[in-house]
Amino acid sequence: MPRGIDGSIIGDATAVSTSSASGIWTMSEVYKYRTEGTWPSFGPASALAPDGSVIASDTYDIGSTTYIVFTFLTVGASTFTVNEAMDVDYLVVGGGGGAGWYGGGGGGGFRATATFSVPVGTYTITVGIGGASATSAASADEASRGADGGTSGISGTTITDVTITGGGGGATNSVNFRDGRATTDGSGGGGGPDGTGNGGTGGTYGNTGGPSLTSHPNYVGGGGGGATALGLVGSGSIGGAGGNGTSNSYRLGTGVSAVIYAGGGGAAGYNYPSGGTGGAAGTGGGGTGGSFPDAGTAGTPGTVNTGGGGGSGGNGPSGSADGSSNGAGGSGIVIIRYVE
Repeated sequence: MPRGIDGSIIGDATAVSTSSASGIWTMSEVYKYRTEGTWPSFGPASALAPDGSVIASDTYDIGSTTYIVFTFLTVGASTFTVNEAMDVDYLVVGGGGGAGWYGGGGGGGFRATATFSVPVGTYTITVGIGGASATSAASADEASRGADGGTSGISGTTITDVTITGGGGGATNSVNFRDGRATTDGSGGGGGPDGTGNGGTGGTYGNTGGPSLTSHPNYVGGGGGGATALGLVGSGSIGGAGGNGTSNSYRLGTGVSAVIYAGGGGAAGYNYPSGGTGGAAGTGGGGTGGSFPDAGTAGTPGTVNTGGGGGSGGNGPSGSADGSSNGAGGSGIVIIRYVE
């Protein structure tokens, strides 16, 4: 029989970790492991990442109230276990849309709710992936539009599921793919040039992407929509700016600067043959638009865990036709906090 560190005979026990300690343990062993910080916490709630690792909670004070905060950053399905029924505040942001060959990607859907009742149980927390950017220069190819961002959410058998879709992908200049992608909850992708390319229609928790009203030699896209504002129109040789996102303080508390989420991506700017100017990024993780041809700049991706849309760079500075100058959308995020 195994013996405790005080010499007592105890039953079989497995290795202790911050998530489990099955078997029979003496009080002195429990004290030792708790002191070392390796004994599992069976508090009001706990969380595990998609790979099974423990997600540690954070705390902060607002006045005399202490909040416990769980922040879910990893794309995929995590687990949130509630051991005591409680009211929580949550923020759910879908993944940002990927940039098209001209249009910026839309910001992911943004939803923040206070005092949401959560019964005892285990819940699935999903963080949406950022949408892939356009990968083909062929204007008649669907791959010349960016992909939509992934869905984020909170689901369980004892609650009404919270599911928030990502932002819409940006457009290209083909008559078939000139409009930015629409989305159910997030913001729409920016439109493409060579005619009237409409911005994708925004959803319940987002805004519509900006249109493009240009044609040769000025090929510029519309900016992706953001959680707070519409994407802006692309005109002249300047790509449309992404719409601004929305701020939220659940992750860090109100004593510091709030984080801005779900901004739209800027569009590509093109004025043949001298080059144009890329559209500005929407605040909240949107990518900056690039310019082309020759001596231009690539679009930048949306910021990870903000749900920002990708910035479009078209062919980019090197005339690349593989989509490497167009930015992918940023992944989403889920934050849950409750009063200690």
